[in-house]
Amino acid sequence: MTKNATGDLNLEGMHFDELSLLHQELTKVLARKITAEQVELDNRLERLISGTASVLKSSAERPRRKYPKVMPKYFNPEVPTETWSGRGKQPRWLVSALRSGHRLEEFQIAGKRAASPSRRGRRS
Repeated sequence: MTKNATGDLNLEGMHFDELSLLHQELTKVLARKITAEQVELDNRLERLISGTASVLKSSAERPRRKYPKVMPKYFNPEVPTETWSGRGKQPRWLVSALRSGHRLEEFQIAGKRAASPSRRGRRS
């Protein structure tokens, strides 16, 4: 191989055969390094996947808390099958009705009228 005054490879001054051998050697070295890098990445990915699987497994093993069935308290007079229990986000039909000036009490289901504050029992 030919080197210049600074000790670097002088690729321009090299013969074709020398360049061809250098190319083959570089290809072999790069292939080994790429393979080693791929193995390392596969190992890291396997560690990440196994860690995620253990987190998912531990959360899947816990039984979900049982919640009692909540009966609906409000209904849409235009479509009576649309109801709302009073929990969570208000349905769109109720939000638009409230914005147009209606009150929440207007949508209560007849048997579900809330007791007035004076009728409610106090907890001790």
